[in-house]
Amino acid sequence: MLEKLAKQTAIYGISTILGRFLSYLLTPFYTRIFGLEAYGVVTDVYALIPFALVLLTMGMESGYFRFAAKAEAAGGDVAAAKRKLFATAWGITSLAALLFFAVVALWRVPVSELMGEAYIAHPEYVVVVAAIILFDVGGCIPFSRLREQGRALTFVSLKLFNIILQVGLAFAFWGVGLFDSAFGVGWAFVANLVASAVTWLAVMCTTGGIAPRIDWRLLAAILIYSLPLLISGIAGTANEFIDRQLIKYLVPEGAMAQLGIYGAITKIAVVMTLFTQMYRLAAEPFFLSNFKKEEFVAMNAAALKYFVMASMAIFLGIALFKDLFALIVGSDFREGIFILPVVLGANILSGVWLNMSFWYKREERTWFALVVTFTGLVFSIAGGVVLIPRWGYYGAAWSRFLSEAAMVVASWLLNRRYFPTPYDLKRIAEYVVVGMTLFAVGEYVAPQYVDGLWLYGVDVLLFVAFLLFAVRRERIDVGAMMRSVLKRR
Repeated sequence: MLEKLAKQTAIYGISTILGRFLSYLLTPFYTRIFGLEAYGVVTDVYALIPFALVLLTMGMESGYFRFAAKAEAAGGDVAAAKRKLFATAWGITSLAALLFFAVVALWRVPVSELMGEAYIAHPEYVVVVAAIILFDVGGCIPFSRLREQGRALTFVSLKLFNIILQVGLAFAFWGVGLFDSAFGVGWAFVANLVASAVTWLAVMCTTGGIAPRIDWRLLAAILIYSLPLLISGIAGTANEFIDRQLIKYLVPEGAMAQLGIYGAITKIAVVMTLFTQMYRLAAEPFFLSNFKKEEFVAMNAAALKYFVMASMAIFLGIALFKDLFALIVGSDFREGIFILPVVLGANILSGVWLNMSFWYKREERTWFALVVTFTGLVFSIAGGVVLIPRWGYYGAAWSRFLSEAAMVVASWLLNRRYFPTPYDLKRIAEYVVVGMTLFAVGEYVAPQYVDGLWLYGVDVLLFVAFLLFAVRRERIDVGAMMRSVLKRR
C-alpha cells in the first residue's frame, strides 16, 4: 500500500518540483528588478491569497474526497452520485468566489486602505488579485476531481502550463518595460491573472459536461463534515501569513523592506515546502480512502517515520549550504539568510502535524482540527507580538516555528487520547538528533578548522553520512524502491 503512496507522491512530486522550479525563477528575477519595499508588496499579496482560497473553498476538497469514497462504499449508481457531489461542491465554491470578487471590486478603495499605504495609490491591485482568486477557486474542485480519479498526468500538465505561462508573461512584461511603468509591480499580478484565467478555461474541458449545480441536502451533509476543516483551515492559513502581517504592522521602521527580505528567504525553503505539498497531494486522497482501521494505523505510522527521515535529509541539503542558496535572491535580500534553518524547521513540523491530521479526517471527527490550528494560531500571535517588535523578521521566523511545534504537540496528544497510533517516536527522534548533530558540526564546528572549498567538502560528507545512515537504518533497497516508483501501473 505504501508503494502506491510513494508512486503517487513521486508523480505529483516530479511535476511539482519542476513547476515550482519554474515558478521560483520569479524569486531571483523579482528580487533583482524590484526594491525591498516593492517585493514586500509581492510577499504580502501572496501571503493573503492562500487565506482567501481556504476561506472560499470552505473545506470542500477534503469533503469531496471523503464523500466520493463513501459513494463508492455505498454502491449503486456510483457515477451518478459522484457527478452530483462534484456539481454541488463546484457550485458552492464558484458562487462564493463570484460574491467575493463582486464585493472587492465594488469596495476596492476601502479594501486598499485596509491593506496599507502601499496599496492606496493603486486600488486596482486588489481588483486584479481578487480576479486571480476568482479563477483559482473556480478551478479548485475540478482539479480535486482529477486527483480523486487518479488522473495525475492531466492534473500536473495543467498546473505546469499555468506556471510556464505566468513565468513567461512576467519575463515578457519586463522585456517590454512594463515593470518600469506607473503600474509597476501590478504587472506581476496581471501575469498571474492571465495564467489563472487560461488554466481555468483549460480545466473546464475535464469536467465531462457537468455544470455547477447545488444539491442543498447534499451540501448540508458535506458542510457538517467540512465546516470544522474550513474553520481550522482559516486558522491554519492564518498561521502561514500572520507573521507577514505582524511584520507589516509591528515593525517600527522599514516594515515593508523587512517583509520583502523575509518573503525572499522563505522562498529559498522551497524544496521543503515542495516535499510537504507533493506529499499532501498524494496522501490526502490515499489516506481518506476506505482502508480497514488496522491497515490505516500501520500505514500512517510508517508514513510519518519516512516523512521525517526524508525531511531531515532535505533540511541538511539546504541548511548546510545556505550561503550558496542565498545567491538565489538579490544581494539586498541576502542579509536575512541566517533565518533559513528556522524556516526549514517550521516547514518540517508543518508536515508532521499534517500526517497526524489524517486520522480525524478519516473518522469524520474534523472538529479536532479546530483544537490543533487554533492552538497554533495562539502561539503564532503571542510569539509574534513578543518577538517581532524586538527581532523583526527573525522574530517572525521563530514565532512561526513555535506555532508549528505547538500544533504538533496538540495533534500528538489528541491522537494518544482518541486514536492511538504506534508512531515510531524513538526512530523519529533518532533521525532528528542525528540530523541536527550533523548540522551543528557543519555550522559551528567545521568552520573553526577549515574554510573555502574544504568547508563545502565537509558539508557534502555530512549530508552523505545522513543519507547512508538512513538507508542502513531502514534497510532500504534503493534500487528496488526506484524501480517500484517508476514502474507503470
